[in-house]
Amino acid sequence: MERQLLETVPDAMPGCFDKWCQKFDDIFSRDSQREHFRSYLAGLLSEGQRKNIAVIAASTIGVSYYNLHHFLHDSPWDSEELNDRRLAVLWQIRQTRPRLGFKLIVDDSGHRKSGNATEGVGRQYLGQLGKVDNGMVEVTTHIYDGIRGFPVDVAMYKPTSSLEKGKEDDEFKKKPELALELIDKTLKRDLMPGLVLLDAGYGNNGPLLEELEKRGLKYIGALSKNRNVYVKLPGDPVRNKHKLEEVVKTLTPDKFTKVTLKLDKPRDVWVTVIPVHFPKLTGTRMLAVQLDAPSVEQAKEIDYFLTNESETIATPAWIAEGYSVRNWIEVFYRETKGWLGMTEYQVRDCRSIIRHWHLVFVAFSFLTHQRLTGGLQYWCSKPMATFGEAFRTFRHAVEITFLTQWLPKHLEVFLAHRASLGLKMA
Repeated sequence: MERQLLETVPDAMPGCFDKWCQKFDDIFSRDSQREHFRSYLAGLLSEGQRKNIAVIAASTIGVSYYNLHHFLHDSPWDSEELNDRRLAVLWQIRQTRPRLGFKLIVDDSGHRKSGNATEGVGRQYLGQLGKVDNGMVEVTTHIYDGIRGFPVDVAMYKPTSSLEKGKEDDEFKKKPELALELIDKTLKRDLMPGLVLLDAGYGNNGPLLEELEKRGLKYIGALSKNRNVYVKLPGDPVRNKHKLEEVVKTLTPDKFTKVTLKLDKPRDVWVTVIPVHFPKLTGTRMLAVQLDAPSVEQAKEIDYFLTNESETIATPAWIAEGYSVRNWIEVFYRETKGWLGMTEYQVRDCRSIIRHWHLVFVAFSFLTHQRLTGGLQYWCSKPMATFGEAFRTFRHAVEITFLTQWLPKHLEVFLAHRASLGLKMA
């Protein structure tokens, strides 16, 4: 197996790293904050499998655990300002600025966390595990235009089990409430999405859909099979309330249109669109039923989507293709959790955890920025099509810079660092 360099030296990073960090320097009032920002960011981008404070400090030459913990927990800097700057930087150039009509994706993701001393941790449903367990959930918004994808904002969901007064606690907010706050933050930046995409956790929520419509937003929201809609089915004298699983049983194969989704692995689905009335919303909305086979009887997977787009635009292909880009979210979480330590914070309070998440967003955006602008192409003979390829190229650049430029001049410092870990030269 190839041995990867695990040490990190912020002063020995490729030039593109410091150029990126300089874009945020004025957010920090002290030189020490700027240094720790670079150290923490370099740690998130390191080769090590763990990305918590202790591991970053142990593998970063010249950095202490105390300094990094102070930077994340106590140091006076504004992570919301850091996040705003990150988005402003991405919007500055054509290669990283999403096209008009981009999609805004709302999602949440959970991870297991033991104990009850960390703010926001409690027993709740964790999608990653597919069951109720003790853990943390973050609600996020993301921008995606088919080529460029970036996280926008993040909020911590605090379940009733984590709050002293449960649902009566002043800090308790339902996930749709948090989602709406994050959507409003996007709009306040004058970023108007062409379409908002919601999974069933949000698409089922009538009040949230109503608020989106008040803001003039178009959406596609997934619905659960037991959701009620008002529709006139065969045998009904007038429009009646029916569960979606009842509606689908009345649909014959000739009602469906075949749509090929252009994913990494192209996938065929069969879709039909019918007008329905949705509880708490006035007027007609378009309901799409999507199958993984040509008929309901053959289907193993049946999905339901609701949109407030007009009947002329909301065709089977438009809905199926539009919603399919939510797959990018699964890739994003896999990359940030697997490569950048999204869930490996080593602090307990909400502010510090959100600081960690914002720093992960900065690290993710750095690599995506480099990939889209060709900033790492000097170090790679092939085009970088994925985040993973950009990460590996960056780590190669770090290793070469360290070995050829820093190490020959600082060998004693390097050996002292190894000695501090209980290692010695044979």
